[in-house]
This record gives sequence, C-alpha cells and structure tokens, in this order.
Amino acid sequence: MTRSRMVVGSAFVSVCLVVVGCIGSPEGISGAGTGAATGGHTATGSGGSGGGATTGSGGSTTIGTGGSMTSGTGGATTSGTGGRPTGGTIGTGGRATGGTTGTGGSTTIGTGGRATGGISGTGGNTTIGTGGRGTGGTGGGGALGSGGRNTGGTTSGTGGGTTNPCGAGTAWTGGKTYSSNTQGNVGNGYAYQLWSSGQGTGSMTVAGVDAKFSATWNSVGDFLARVGLGFSSKKTPSQIGTLSSDFSETKTGSGGGFSYIGIYGWSENPLIEYYIIDDWFGSRPVPGTKKGTITVDGGTYDVLTHTQTNQPSILGTNSTFEQFWSVRQTARTCGTISISEHFTKWAAMGMQLGTLDEAKILVEIGGGTGSINFTTATVTLK
Repeated sequence: MTRSRMVVGSAFVSVCLVVVGCIGSPEGISGAGTGAATGGHTATGSGGSGGGATTGSGGSTTIGTGGSMTSGTGGATTSGTGGRPTGGTIGTGGRATGGTTGTGGSTTIGTGGRATGGISGTGGNTTIGTGGRGTGGTGGGGALGSGGRNTGGTTSGTGGGTTNPCGAGTAWTGGKTYSSNTQGNVGNGYAYQLWSSGQGTGSMTVAGVDAKFSATWNSVGDFLARVGLGFSSKKTPSQIGTLSSDFSETKTGSGGGFSYIGIYGWSENPLIEYYIIDDWFGSRPVPGTKKGTITVDGGTYDVLTHTQTNQPSILGTNSTFEQFWSVRQTARTCGTISISEHFTKWAAMGMQLGTLDEAKILVEIGGGTGSINFTTATVTLK
C-alpha cells in the first residue's frame, strides 16, 4: 500500500392454286390442301406449307421440329436447337449452367458459393479471400491473415499483429536502480514509484522501456514497486478511456506474509486504493471481505473490499479509505489484464471509483527474500 500519487414466330398460312393443282413439295408454296404440312404451319423452315393435312408431323404447337419459329430448325426461341432449351431462356441449357452468374447456381455467387468456414470463398461476393473466415479466436493472431481471419487473432497479419504477452518477452539490461522511497518519470509516458516501510531492504530497477522493471527485497516489512500511467486525479475512469495491460514476469524466492503481483492504483473522491492481482508468492491472498466473483480475460476473480484506518495514502500518513480487490482464482505469470473491465464490473456491484490517480504494474511484498523481473510490461490507454 502506498502511498503517494503519481420473343415468337409467326405462322404463315400456305395457299393452293386451283388452276395448277397443289404441289405437295415440302418446300412448296401451294398445294391441294389447306393448313400446315409436315413440320407445322409456318412459311419458313423445314416442312414448309405444303402437304395437305391440317396438322402435320410435329403438330400445330408452337414448338416442334420445323415448327413455328422465325429462324430455322429448332423451335420457338430466337436461338438454339430444340425450342426453349431445357432450363432457361438463353442457349443450350437455359440459364447458363449454374445460374445468373457462373457455375454453381442462380445466385450472385460464383463457383463454390460461400466457402466452407466463412462469409465467402473463391468466386464469392465478400471482401475476404479463399477460405473465408478461418479458425479464429481472440488471442495472438490477426484479423486478416492468410485465408481470411487467421488462427487466433483480432489484429492483422499471419500470426497476429500484437505482442503475445505470454511469449518469451524481451530480455533487457541496464536501466536505473532506486533503493529508497522515490518516484519519477521513466521518460516514455510512464511513471515509476518505490515505497517501503519497516525493516529490511529493497530496490527496483527501471528499464526505461515501456513499463518494464525488476525488483529485489530482503526481509522488508512492506515493499511496493510499480511502473505505469499517472492521471493526477483529474478524471473518472470512464472519462479517461479504456485501460489495459500486458505483462510477463519471472520470480524467485519468497514474498513473506503477503504478496501481490498485478495492477495497482488510487482514486480520489472517494479515496480508494485498488488492486487487480494475477500472481503471488506462496498461498493465494484473501485480503478482505468477499463481495462476489467476476470473469475477466477468461479468468475468474474474487472481488473483495477492506477498510483501512489511519494508514498511509496518497493524501497523507493517517487516512481512512476503502480498498477494492480483484484476486484471480488461479495465478498466472503472464497475460492481458483488461483494467477498465474490472472497474466496470466493480461499479455494477456498488464499488465506484472516484477520479483516477494512477494505473501501474505492481509487485508488493511483505517479507521474505526474492526477486521479480518483468520482460513484458505495458499499460495502454485507448
């Protein structure tokens, strides 16, 4: 705890001439009878107007061999052998095989239609390519990688466009070490703070890159080291925006009577000290009275409150204030912490923060001897 701020053909009827007599030639133009000869009752086409039967082979229908079409053998359509061909109005096969556009049906989607697994595949009508939406998720990966949304992602590119907080992280060296109560700016938008009380020793080394830092301690009474964003208590969390953090850490040794690793901060009006705890040394901490549980980032957290009386705070050395806690039921050493989601779910339980002073990655220890190193550490605001 700290404690500073930070179409149709026409039919033509043939005529027989009495003086000459009818000539029954299939291609003739007069004969002994009336009506249509073999092939129908048109003036043009195989079968003609000769004959003498009322109805010749092929009948008096509008479709048939040599029937009442305006163009050659083939029926009543303006094109194609066989009358209206099976299936449509244009060409052999009616509507072109497969529909209005391309093989595959009368839809507006081409070969393959909507592809397996997504909005559409090859020939489809969507903006996502072959394969449609692929195997997805919300973890590492990308929104538009090979084959649509590629495995595991919400951002972009094959394999994702975001850092995986549970990867190896980036080893770092150097930095600046502090061994007494102090605070300041890292220089890249982050601020740090070290605070301890009681016996023993402790120090922190600030990498100067993102919010990365390391810390060591030896039999210290209460030791806090943290790096993150400061807000100077000007706005409420909802006015500030959406806060989240990625972290990855390795630790050694022990943490004494209590230990907390996660996100930490303060608000004013009301004065609240808050914790989101994802890891610890030893036994899982139970630092207050349980109010219920929430699920955030795929994990279940116990939500607790506790009242502190005459304790150090960002307002002074003898303050009375509430503590808000989210303690993950299963510890983890890396991941994403959706800070603002905790705030929102707390508020739904009647736990309302005031104007926000800070949101920082934290280690707090109550004894023991050990160390911690954050190889991934970011706090972001959107």
